[in-house]
Amino acid sequence: MHMAMDRSKKVVWVAIFSNLAIACAKFFAAAVSGSSSMLAEAIHTSVDSGNEVLLLWGMHRSKRPPDRLHPFGHGKALYFYSLLVAVYIFGAGGGVTIYHGIREMMDPHLSSGSPTVSYVVLLIAAALDLYSWQVSYRELRRQKSRNESVFDEIVGSKDPTIFTVFLEDCAGLAGNAIAFLAVFLGHHFHSPYFDPAGSILIGVLLAGLAFFMGRETGALLIGERTTRKRIGKVRQLITADPTVEAVGLLNTMQLGPNEALLIVEVQFQRGLNVAEIEKAIHRIEKTIRQKEPTMFRMSIQPALLSDDPTKRKDAA
Repeated sequence: MHMAMDRSKKVVWVAIFSNLAIACAKFFAAAVSGSSSMLAEAIHTSVDSGNEVLLLWGMHRSKRPPDRLHPFGHGKALYFYSLLVAVYIFGAGGGVTIYHGIREMMDPHLSSGSPTVSYVVLLIAAALDLYSWQVSYRELRRQKSRNESVFDEIVGSKDPTIFTVFLEDCAGLAGNAIAFLAVFLGHHFHSPYFDPAGSILIGVLLAGLAFFMGRETGALLIGERTTRKRIGKVRQLITADPTVEAVGLLNTMQLGPNEALLIVEVQFQRGLNVAEIEKAIHRIEKTIRQKEPTMFRMSIQPALLSDDPTKRKDAA
C-alpha cells in the first residue's frame, strides 16, 4: 500500500514541477504576444498546478489512522479533495477562460506582438506535458488488467490521483494544440476572432474534463464498490476453502485508494459446529488479508443459501 502511495506521489510531483514551469512561460508569452488563447492556456496550467497541490493535501489527510469518529479511517478524504479539484477546474479553469474568450470576441483586436514567442513556449509546454503524461500513463498501464483498456482503468480506478493527472495532461496537450492553431490562424488570416475562439474552446475542454472527473470522484466519495478484479479474487479465495459450499451476497465498498470494506454471506458445509465455523471464518479472513490486503475491513457471515443457484444473491 505504501509503495502504491509513493508511486502516486511521484506522478503528482512530476506534474506540479512541469505545470509550474509551463505556467510561468505561458504567462510571459501571453504578455509579450497579447494572445487570448495563450493567456487561457496560462490560466489552465496554473489551475492544474493548484489541483496537484490539493491532491497532495488529500493524500496526506487520507493517511490518518482510524479514530472514534472515523472507525473506517480517513481514506475518503482523498476523494473529497479530488472532487474539489473537479470543481476548481470547472470554475477557475473553464469558467474564467470561456469568460475571457467571450469578452475578447465582443471586442476583437489583433495582437500586436510576434507569435514566435508563443510558438516556442507552446512547443516547450507540449514537451513537458508529454513527459508528465508518459509518467502517469505508465502508472495507469501498470494498474490495469490485461483485458482492460486505459479508459476502463480510468473509470474503474480507485486512486483518483493517477487518472486526474493523466486526464489533466491529456487536456494540457489538447489545449496546447488549440492555442497553437488559434495563434497561427489568427496571424495567417489577420483575423482577431481565432484567438478568443481558441480561448473559448480551451474553456469548453476544461468544463468537459471537470464534469467527467466530478462524476468519477463523486461515485467514489458516496461509496463505490472495489474493482471487479479484486472481487473475483476474493470470491475465488473464499470458495477455495474446503469448508465452503457456496458464496452468496458479496458486497464491497471502497474506503480509499488501497482500502475496501467486504461483507459476504457464506454457506458452510452442513454438520459443522460453531467452533469449526468460527475457525473456518478466521482462516478465510487470514487468507484474504494475505492475498488481497486491500480488504481493510471484513464481515464474513454464515448463511443458509437457496439451493436454486438462480435465487442466490451474487451482488458486487
